[in-house]
Amino acid sequence: MGSVNFDTSVRYLNGVGEKRAETLANMGIYTIRDLLYHFPRAYQHRGNVRFVAEAEDGETASLIMTVASQPHTAMLKGRMTMTKFSAFDGTGKCNITFFNQNYVSKIFTVGATFRFYGKIQRKGKAVSMTSPAFEPYTEGIALPEFFPVYPLSGNLTQNYMGKIISSALTMLNEAQIEDILPEKLVKENRLPSLGWALNTIHNPMSYELMEKARKRFVWEELYVFALAISLSKKKAKEGNAPVFAKSDMDRFYSVFPFSPTNAQRRVIGEIEADMTDERALGMSRLVCGDVGSGKTMCAAAAMYMAVSNGYQAALMAPTEILATQHYNDLGVIFAKLDIRCELLCGSTPAAKKRIIKKGLLDGSIDCVIGTHALLTDDVEFGNAALIVTDEQHRFGVMQRSALGDKTKGGHILVMSATPIPRTLALIMYGDLSLSYIDEMPPGRKKVSTFLVDESYRARMNGFIEKQAGEGRQVYIVCPAIEGEDEGLVGFDYHPGDSRPKLKNATEYADTLQKLLPNLRVALMHGKMKASEKDKVMSSFASGEIDVLVSTTVIEVGVNVPNATLMIVENAERFGLSQLHQLRGRVGRGQHKSWCILVSDSKGTEALSRLEAMTETNDGLEIAKKDLAIRGPGDFLPDKSGNTRQHGGVAFKAVSLCDNTADLEAAFGYAGEVLSLDPKLDNPENQAVAKYVEEYFGSIRSSVN
Repeated sequence: MGSVNFDTSVRYLNGVGEKRAETLANMGIYTIRDLLYHFPRAYQHRGNVRFVAEAEDGETASLIMTVASQPHTAMLKGRMTMTKFSAFDGTGKCNITFFNQNYVSKIFTVGATFRFYGKIQRKGKAVSMTSPAFEPYTEGIALPEFFPVYPLSGNLTQNYMGKIISSALTMLNEAQIEDILPEKLVKENRLPSLGWALNTIHNPMSYELMEKARKRFVWEELYVFALAISLSKKKAKEGNAPVFAKSDMDRFYSVFPFSPTNAQRRVIGEIEADMTDERALGMSRLVCGDVGSGKTMCAAAAMYMAVSNGYQAALMAPTEILATQHYNDLGVIFAKLDIRCELLCGSTPAAKKRIIKKGLLDGSIDCVIGTHALLTDDVEFGNAALIVTDEQHRFGVMQRSALGDKTKGGHILVMSATPIPRTLALIMYGDLSLSYIDEMPPGRKKVSTFLVDESYRARMNGFIEKQAGEGRQVYIVCPAIEGEDEGLVGFDYHPGDSRPKLKNATEYADTLQKLLPNLRVALMHGKMKASEKDKVMSSFASGEIDVLVSTTVIEVGVNVPNATLMIVENAERFGLSQLHQLRGRVGRGQHKSWCILVSDSKGTEALSRLEAMTETNDGLEIAKKDLAIRGPGDFLPDKSGNTRQHGGVAFKAVSLCDNTADLEAAFGYAGEVLSLDPKLDNPENQAVAKYVEEYFGSIRSSVN
């Protein structure tokens, strides 16, 4: 077999037939590069070696032992087999059992020494392991400390994925690997070669080497991200929006059932100043504010200004249920102002869609509120001059640009309920002016936040019943959908970490329904279809569900004023900003509300983070703490527009970036490159240009 390069199809590898190639394609793996950048989602820490005498029941660890007895295989019911033998170290004996693996009897000969890795069972002095992973052990020869565990799909196995990745690494020559990082960046940050980093990320001999390799990929991700954002900013600055005349804002304020806060008036004034400034190229403004601070009123004011000046406006939300909520809230307001507003979503009936699209094109519809449905090619405006995007961190760069294209250089207003520290906002959204709504409307109740451990479980269940008995509703958020991986460490693992068992939403919903049979418990998670999630959320909003057990998909959701209790399980697994978003789901009505963070973590850092949540309700202060502790990963969108969740792999390596310094530096390197090669046309930038386009779409093709 000849040599391969990054663009070679995975079909070139031994063991990749047509069916397995289809499965890999479903995972986004088509080429050798796709395969090698399919990083482990975690690692088995086989370097966590214990003596038999000190091994604890339920612990996942390694035991280095010598085979003491010849394996014996017995037949069980259902044509199953069981192979058993014993092994020992200097402190004690362990019984090993394998099911349906008769071949192991030829591997384990008496006197041979192996490293066994798996879950340890202990009953008194009796220690046992069932179907452990194993490798021959020789004194003085180091075995890998970490074994990779890959994201899988279909009938693919860890063993298979490891084999084809090893095959690709063996066949790939260093000279055939295109390095996308500038030589200056590599030298100044003392980064390893790409070939070494790829080999090490898949086969780390130690935590230190794993970290060194991952640092390399942190820089790759940040550099590509910086290039794409910089190119997007360049395009945004080429707009030439119309200059508006000042509008009668007293008329606008008069139709609202409440008075704006001073912060809202200030932000609306900043928006008006942008759009009436003859010297500017148009408004490009980011409005940050906590959930409930009144960002929607500011957006409505901007849309009113556009229509008052004879132009159309559009507001795009990330989910259909949120778009519908905006339409229900603003439709009534706009009707009082004689503004025709329509809702355009994926579920809008075809006949209604045709009417709306015709009205947008001929200008008879003043405003439209919708989802990604607004991005389709057949949605055209007669004279749109304002685009508003809600929950900007949920949209990719190109989604914002695509909607902006429809205004042919109009005004841009971006809203985010994630309070972003100013330094990070200037990096990420340098083309946008920044406004903070730093004042909550009168009557918005403070959510009391408590940190508890598992010993409070019975009291929490009683409190859930009490809230439901009073007619209130409850959110419970779990970090996992179903199941749990035993003995794995994530990319943010550090030696000595001890993490509590994960609560999964599926199992917890079943358990809670049995414990509280009189309550209506429902389940919602990210693997459900959008229509299914909308149905569950609508039922919860209408009061048909007492307790909603969910993953973080409710982080951005419908307004449910009747929800008064938020419980977050394994709270140590979430970033502070994400916890603050979840807390913002309650306290939206007239009733007293609570947020309970549940964690059995013993780590001082985790506990100090969670205690910060109990001390303040200020979203910006929390965001600053989160940025200082966890780095910028939670604020950065992936190509689907989703922010990285803790332990996730949207940004596959950026969780090791501990502060904004690397991100700022990445923008510096990107700026130097673009100053010499604005379109990334030079030969030395062709490789990175391809990855920029892959990640964000064809940004540079639209840069003039």
